[in-house]
This record gives sequence, structure tokens and C-alpha cells, in this order.
Amino acid sequence: MSPQKILRDRLDQDKIILTPGIYDAFGAMMAERAGFEALYLSGASIAYTKLGRPDIGLVTLDELASVVGTIRERTDLPTIVDADTGFGNALNVQRTVKLLERNGASGIQLEDQSLPKRCGHLDGKMLITADEMNGKVKAALDARMDENTVIIARTDAIGVEGYESAMDRAVGYVEAGADVLFIEAMQNTEQIAGAIKQFGGKVPLLVNMVEGGKTPMAPASELEEKGFSIVIFPGALVRVLAHAAENYFNSLLKHGSTLHHKSQMFDFNELNELLGTEEMLEIGNRYTDGGD
Repeated sequence: MSPQKILRDRLDQDKIILTPGIYDAFGAMMAERAGFEALYLSGASIAYTKLGRPDIGLVTLDELASVVGTIRERTDLPTIVDADTGFGNALNVQRTVKLLERNGASGIQLEDQSLPKRCGHLDGKMLITADEMNGKVKAALDARMDENTVIIARTDAIGVEGYESAMDRAVGYVEAGADVLFIEAMQNTEQIAGAIKQFGGKVPLLVNMVEGGKTPMAPASELEEKGFSIVIFPGALVRVLAHAAENYFNSLLKHGSTLHHKSQMFDFNELNELLGTEEMLEIGNRYTDGGD
């Protein structure tokens, strides 16, 4: 069964899909090793790690597609890809969907921001019109090669036009055919309850948990009870690693050695075991003498 079909079938179940954010193949490998059943490729996290910059629309489509390809090479887990605005108009959206799907995306998320876009939990966002976004959703659906590829429509309208406008936009995106609805940066439990009341049972709902963001944090079990189908933690891995990296570099600078940090890292052999180095070398040896 394809990763797309696996993801679509899971959306038909009542159990929420707990989806960690990643930004490369190493993170995908680690998440799979931990036992997660799906992944979320965070555009913000790619910007943080690849560019050392904030999530303000600097990552290109080719850069994103390249990361998708390396992740698919490493794991077969269903992967939802944050495709920002689709990198342009409806025609650009179609190219984006085709390229990301070909590289291994199982779900593709599109948002209704205008360029330059920014993180959904930052202020100062700007939006395209609802009609233009409706067209982008339809263009994405028409462009996908596999009907099981999940198209996720995200609205950022709460922070720009207000909650009621976001609800109106969401209605249009569902009517345009979006497989999953993502109402970004809901600000309180009342807004969450209103969204679930209006859309719960009609379309799968995705919720975004951002540490220090605008949406109240809650565990997956509670979000499942409320009626959400997917919960993502897009930037958490980067925040964890940033904390760990700061501690490590401070220790190395202070002591001039990694010995004081040894209990908090994999050593050379442990890391190679994690990566499957020996197994890969054995495979390579099969072909050393012409594959005999």
C-alpha cells in the first residue's frame, strides 16, 4: 500500500494522527525509530536549519523538493509536506504539487497567505483573496497524480481578518474540495470549540501545536477527544536541538573537550549502529567484484 493510501485510510479512523515535525532524513529516521506512523516536513524548520533564518518565505521549491526526496529515500512513512503558498499562483501550485508528489509527499499543505509569507504564529501576515485560494485548492486537486495524495488547506485569517472571516474562508476551502482543513493560530478554547462545532465530522481537522505560539497547548489525547484528526508539532525538534546545541557548545568552549558531555551523546560506534553503517557496507561489498 502506498504512503498516500496509508495516510488517507488513517484519516478515516477516529484515532488522531500524532505527527512530529522534521526537517531532514535524519529526523525522519529517528521519528520512525521511535514508532511514529507519519511525519510532518516543516517549512519553518527547513528555514531554521538549512538557512539559519526565520520562517519568512526564504526556502525555495527546489530546496523543499530536494529535502522531500531524501526523506522518501530513507523512510516509507507517510509524509505531510508544508508547501507554504504553493510558491505562486494556481499554475505554480500545480507544478509544486506534481514535483512534491513525485519526490515522495503523501500530503501537501497549502496556505492562503500572500508573498512574502511568514510563520503562522507571527504577526503581520497578509492574505490572498478567498476566491484565489479556492482556485489554488482546486488546482492542487487537479494536479495530483494519485487521488490518494491528501491536499490540506490552511487559512491564516484569524490573525489578519479575524475569527469569523477565517470560518468563512474555511467553508470555501472545504467546498473547493480540500481533503483536510487547517485553521492556523486559533487563540483560545472558544475558537477551537467553534471550529470543531462547524467542521467536525464534515472534514478532517488538523491542529498545530507551537511551544510559545498563539494556540493553547494540549496533549494529543485531549485534542482527539475534541475532534481533531491530525496534530502536528512542526518546530519542536529544532527547539529541542537548539537547547541541546547551546549546552554542548558552551561545555566544549569551557572545557576544551567533549568528555564532560559524553553521557549526552552517541559515541562513534553507537551512531554508526544507529545509521546501519555495517549493513550498508556489506551491501556494497556484494558488488565490489562485479556482483559475483
